[in-house]
Amino acid sequence: MTRQTAITAATTTFDNGAFLTEYADWIAHPTESQPKARPGALHAYLNDAITPRLARMGFTTRIVENTVGEGPFLIAERHEGDDLPTVLTYGHGDTVPGMEGQWREDRDPWTLTEDGDRLYGRGTADNKGQHLVNLTAMEAVLNARGHLGFNARVIIEMGEEAGSAGLHELFLAEKDALSADVLIASDGPRQDPKRPMIFMGARGAVNFELTVDLREGGHHSGNWGGLLADPGVILSHAIASITDASGAIRILEWRPNSLTPAVKAALADMNLTAPDGGPSIDPDWGEPGLSAAEKVVGWNSFAVLTMLSGDPAKPVNAVQPMARAVCQLRFVVGTEMDDIVPALRRHLAREGFDKVVVTSDDSPMFTATRLDPDHPWAVWTAQSIERTMGAPAMVVPNLGGSLPNEEFAVTLGMPTIWIPHSYTGCSQHAPNEHALKPILREGLAVMAGVWWDLGAGDTPKL
Repeated sequence: MTRQTAITAATTTFDNGAFLTEYADWIAHPTESQPKARPGALHAYLNDAITPRLARMGFTTRIVENTVGEGPFLIAERHEGDDLPTVLTYGHGDTVPGMEGQWREDRDPWTLTEDGDRLYGRGTADNKGQHLVNLTAMEAVLNARGHLGFNARVIIEMGEEAGSAGLHELFLAEKDALSADVLIASDGPRQDPKRPMIFMGARGAVNFELTVDLREGGHHSGNWGGLLADPGVILSHAIASITDASGAIRILEWRPNSLTPAVKAALADMNLTAPDGGPSIDPDWGEPGLSAAEKVVGWNSFAVLTMLSGDPAKPVNAVQPMARAVCQLRFVVGTEMDDIVPALRRHLAREGFDKVVVTSDDSPMFTATRLDPDHPWAVWTAQSIERTMGAPAMVVPNLGGSLPNEEFAVTLGMPTIWIPHSYTGCSQHAPNEHALKPILREGLAVMAGVWWDLGAGDTPKL
């Protein structure tokens, strides 16, 4: 048996319908984890979908209850030898709400629906389809070689969409059971749907509230307009001081120092364009002098998530008493996370906005992480993908979005390699979530090659 035998076996599962049959079974589990979890469905996914799939591959599995959140975890292991490399792979089986009734053609979010190259259903892209690709490809290698040639550990969580509550506590308690030489997993999108990609980290995210609360109740805008300070105006000017009119960040501590020549060189290979049906990129927005890829991968971005003064649905002729905004900073390595909110307070004080109160909200915070593009595991993975595809993969230091990569990189202390099997136009948190058939099939080939090479005995020694 050869490397190509394993790759062909993996893609054949797609061509003969076996992959899609299992895919449909997994999508049928309504595994919503927020705003209100479905504990029965979350457990059923691990018991009925994941456990049997891993058991037939020779894994021992156990389900661990969450001590903090509602979503349980599954930990699995296949151990072949103490002298072999160990890989940890990850997926999350929970989803955002199904949003029934909002899908085109009244599609059921819990039914896999095929339409041309698109496969619709909640979780098709985020993340059931992605970890199914990886496990199917691993099984193809196991069947072709008779063994993997490496030790494999698996962690599936059921609360990622609710902020991965309990994941940190689990990793502390199960550190020995989850230790590995490297994480190789799949989440997030490819930037170019026609080109395989790896990324080695993620931007961090911190949410915070800005509030201007001046008095009790509103007062008639005819009698009091011009006499009472308007909290909406004050808050608008405060927010406007954070960036210039084109969105370039003005707070010095929020401007990262990590857009190095090596990172810029890696991103020069990343042609960031809007997907079909997506919004067009505004070239004059953000930090001047940076490419689109550098703005979203190598730099920080500030966003106003919501802003309120009065009742937008029922405006009244009154000077409002209070205005509030929820804002967010997406940030890269090179930004001190613990200083983000204090730096904002210092900035607003310098600018004279003493009436603006800054508080951290209850949203989960994600730490920024990345590996350098020339890290041995990044180089090794890119070479494996090029061996399979005959063309270079796109290598990106970190994803523009956020995911709990710090738990693998920091808590478990391992290099992290992510190989996405989705694309930016997949509507993953909206109605009409879908995966693309060409990416899934190609992902099966790519991952079979990676798993084969991992067991071939020529992996990085760190």
